[in-house]
Amino acid sequence: MSRIYQAGALNTTALVVPDLYVQIAQPQTLALSGVGWGVMGVVGTASWGPVNMPVPVGGMGDYLQSFGAKQSLVTDAGLAVDIALMQGASSFRIVRVTDGTDEAASATLEGVTVTAVHTGSSGNGIVVTASAANQGWALTVAHPVLGASYYAGASWTALAAAVAADSGALVALSVPATVPAVAVGTVTLAGGADGGVPSSAAFLGSDATARTGMYALRGQGCSVAVLHGISDSATWTAQAAFGLGEGVYMVACGPAGDTLTDAVAVKAAAGLDSCAVKLMFGDWIWWNDDTNGLMLVSPQGFAAGKLAALSPEQSSLNKQLYGVVGSQKAGLTGGTGSYSSADLAVLFQAGIDVICNPAPGGSYWAVRCGHNTSGSVTIQGDNYTRLTNYLATSLAGGMGAYVGSVINDTLFGDIRATLLGFLSSLVSQGILGVQGGALPYAVVCDSTNNPQARTALGYVQADIQVRYQGINEKFIVNLQGGTSVTVTTSTSGGSV
Repeated sequence: MSRIYQAGALNTTALVVPDLYVQIAQPQTLALSGVGWGVMGVVGTASWGPVNMPVPVGGMGDYLQSFGAKQSLVTDAGLAVDIALMQGASSFRIVRVTDGTDEAASATLEGVTVTAVHTGSSGNGIVVTASAANQGWALTVAHPVLGASYYAGASWTALAAAVAADSGALVALSVPATVPAVAVGTVTLAGGADGGVPSSAAFLGSDATARTGMYALRGQGCSVAVLHGISDSATWTAQAAFGLGEGVYMVACGPAGDTLTDAVAVKAAAGLDSCAVKLMFGDWIWWNDDTNGLMLVSPQGFAAGKLAALSPEQSSLNKQLYGVVGSQKAGLTGGTGSYSSADLAVLFQAGIDVICNPAPGGSYWAVRCGHNTSGSVTIQGDNYTRLTNYLATSLAGGMGAYVGSVINDTLFGDIRATLLGFLSSLVSQGILGVQGGALPYAVVCDSTNNPQARTALGYVQADIQVRYQGINEKFIVNLQGGTSVTVTTSTSGGSV
């Protein structure tokens, strides 16, 4: 009788019994998909939510339900989300940090202690109601923003168990040893506190087994990230190391009201020279918040939000920003406080970017340079950092499938086909571009770079070259005018 095997499970060189052997081969996939791009990581304070745990957020509705109302603090994560959303960002990973003095709201209902599952002032709005229900009791936990839940049980013990079994519960119940009878009643939790503003060390966090602060963003797929509202230069090199190791473009900032001279000196003293960090000058931005009113906020949310909204080959240079009311230099009217070319040259030569108005494209607010903090002209563009991270992360996420394969020409061909197909798709999407008819990439994976002496030790090497598209930073238009000018028309040159 015939037998069916999965491909690779049958040694076809050692068959003895005459029979029909059917091998099922899985469809061969030689395609490599690019990683999801545009996730923005935010480390900041909040009035609710888990501490030092990354939480996915897709918009302000998600944010408010997970982290409560926005605070009137420059470190508030909700401000960063709101600002970035207006620039086009749409996906976030939020890490809440505290200074350790935060408190959870609580109350007592018929002798049962009800405590908010998270610390913060938003817990003070939670209302817990016990009411009679069919053959038992019902417990309703409600908050106007955080949501509402309904639980049923015949006793406080049963109600507490139902609450404990709910992973999305807003409260926890502590029933005393002598269980009281359930009675109709309502209580509003109180005593919840956000605590003080955490130190910059809390924002950086720890890279231990239980990661905290910035390090809680490891493995979250963020393309850009901010320690929101933190301008401490002592954190910059740690941010650079994290960004390099994790493939995240960190957007940092100087202190509010900074001067050009001080900004350049502090950056030099900090030893920051890295393509992994974009440093925004401390000319902070006026923002009209829908909760807290007019606020002076860090430029990080604007720059990082715009980068998260752009394709990885793009630069933040000259891209219009939205929601800017003014800046410290320009004031609230956006009047006379503009930057001279000399001012901008001082910043840009030091590897510091700035948000200002006007921009090269007109009278609007925009990031003015589009550079990171590296002193090397070949890697100082936003596009270098972001596209390099995108390519490296995509390769790391998809090429591991070939580990464990038998090394032969077929493997080399499969690897080449996968890489070439991926790079070709980037050309069709405009992430890579053809210039002068030449392809912007090349892949070598064959016996020329994989000699038998190496493959015998288990090594396989693929060498990839990719030419990025440049960014038009210095656009020169030559104009010759006058009555004596001789105009030569050419069909190939485009003159008419």
